[in-house]
Amino acid sequence: AMLRLRLLTWDVKDTLLRLRQPVGQSYAAEARAQGLQVQPEALGRSFREVYGAQSRRFPNYGHGQGLSSRQWWLDVVKQSFRLSGVRDEAALTKLAEKLYRDYCSSHNWEVLPGAAETLSRCRQLGFRMGIVSNFDSRLEVILSQCDLLHHFEFVLTSEAAGFAKPDGRIFEQALRLGGARPEQAAHIGDDYSRDYRAARAAGMHSFLLRAAGQGEGPEVPPEHVLPTLSHLLARIEK
Repeated sequence: AMLRLRLLTWDVKDTLLRLRQPVGQSYAAEARAQGLQVQPEALGRSFREVYGAQSRRFPNYGHGQGLSSRQWWLDVVKQSFRLSGVRDEAALTKLAEKLYRDYCSSHNWEVLPGAAETLSRCRQLGFRMGIVSNFDSRLEVILSQCDLLHHFEFVLTSEAAGFAKPDGRIFEQALRLGGARPEQAAHIGDDYSRDYRAARAAGMHSFLLRAAGQGEGPEVPPEHVLPTLSHLLARIEK
């Protein structure tokens, strides 16, 4: 059966953009530039621990808890370095500010293979396009720096929405912004619960980007799985 789609919504991280290198490596490189020796592996572990704890304590970048997303991230960076043994508070502040800015650019992000071509083709086919991402307010600048922003009519971050995927309310906002009913829309993302299952729970179609050999996740009908982004076009061609 043909899908009668009008709107495509897209996740960003590991769907359209990915980090050029692991967080531990870029944090360690920045520390080295400031004369500090910290092991990338230790920093990576510290970051994962701190990011997890901060996300549990202050979900969605501290939205509604009196934290700005900027402060949320500065705290995460500083704590990651503290946990890795850096004690110099002046250095920590400088590192945090610099890394917060660096992650705002194409310096640390690259476009996934096939993403730019697929987005261009979807626009040529006349789909309306929007972003639905658990991200902070830097996302528009990042997409612009990576030359993808012009493809989208709207960029809805969890920080702006006030809700993070898998909460259905972020998808409801996206449908309003895109002027489409759920059955006229499809969401594309790489996370089973936050993207695929959440969009379907909101009544939308959904496609799961799942590279071959990526380990066995939950069962998904093969026609909903995208081994690469380029596979999307065959699934939605009008």
